[in-house]
Amino acid sequence: MTTAQSQELDVQPTPLALLLLGREADPRSERGVECPGDLPSPSDPDLVERARAAKEKLGDKVFVLGHHYQRDEVIQFADVTGDSFKLARDAAARPQAEYIVFCGVHFMAESADILTSDDQKVVLPDLAAGCSMADMATAEQVAECWDVLTEAGVAEQVVPVSYMNSSADIKAFTGRHGGTICTSSNAKRALEWAFQQGEKVLFLPDQHLGRNTAVRDMGMSLEDCVVYNPHRPNGGLTADELRAAKMILWRGHCSVHGRFSLDSVNDVRERIPGVNVLVHPECRHEVVAAADHVGSTEHIIKTLEAAPAGSKWAIGTELNLVRRLANRFAPEGKEVVFLDRTVCFCSTMNRIDLPHLVWALESLAEGNLVNRIQVDEETEAFAKLALERMLALP
Repeated sequence: MTTAQSQELDVQPTPLALLLLGREADPRSERGVECPGDLPSPSDPDLVERARAAKEKLGDKVFVLGHHYQRDEVIQFADVTGDSFKLARDAAARPQAEYIVFCGVHFMAESADILTSDDQKVVLPDLAAGCSMADMATAEQVAECWDVLTEAGVAEQVVPVSYMNSSADIKAFTGRHGGTICTSSNAKRALEWAFQQGEKVLFLPDQHLGRNTAVRDMGMSLEDCVVYNPHRPNGGLTADELRAAKMILWRGHCSVHGRFSLDSVNDVRERIPGVNVLVHPECRHEVVAAADHVGSTEHIIKTLEAAPAGSKWAIGTELNLVRRLANRFAPEGKEVVFLDRTVCFCSTMNRIDLPHLVWALESLAEGNLVNRIQVDEETEAFAKLALERMLALP
């Protein structure tokens, strides 16, 4: 990419690129790159049996969580599957499990550590399994944003609402400033609560979920929303724009859901007459507006479960899940396809593969604690406060 192209696309140099290449480790980042010990070869034909044997040896001491976007080879060993918040709560409901092996990404493991007891140890099989969306809002950037809001004279009117897909630091910031966490299922309830507390909302870190919820579900206009870009002075906004806005959206997005376009929707309707388009609310606003149904991962699954035989569905979410759903519902005569022609896995979620899972389970079975995710006490306290506000939502 040329310098001119980079400027046109508003791409900013970042050390995270080196992290993805495995060339650096940044202790301030929510992810690392080291994996001590020797990983089994991915071609080892005994991997499945090794995982099964290690899990059996650990018994009730281990509880394996599998996010919906995980590979099939990994999800087969999950004791429970679900979205990030459901899994964190499931872990908290199993106090007898000494080890929580989270097959997901870093912020999910942090949430599990926050919600589980101090005696439980959360393990992420690959520390490089991060989340590009969560990485788009750092503690330093959000603190600077709050300074901008203060200088504009609006901070006292602003209530932060942070998506579950955020780091523990961002959840803690939210707790400190009187805000709450939300999921894609309860974002509307969270925003309704926030507007009872203040006049404006700072929505972190996914601009699309914030915009879609405000406009589609709460009747606001696009003009009520502004986007704060942490890479520009004052977020790229004037004080007057901040004063006029109801929703201050962080300039973040999901790398998977952000790929779907209006062209994707139009193309699939042309290819498959009578298809129902069902998308996640992390998709762009124009995609959500053109879809027939919109909802969280759990909503997508329940919608397909209730769908009549013979119905056709184009799903706008991560490919591992869509493939799993297509195979599951094919015997019922339901056609399920991926919304876009371009294959798009969640690359960081896919870092949790069978060799990493086997390595983690065998290490634990041998008494070696590896890749523990542990949130410091102060961060945990404020993050938990924000999570508890969410749990108390009507």
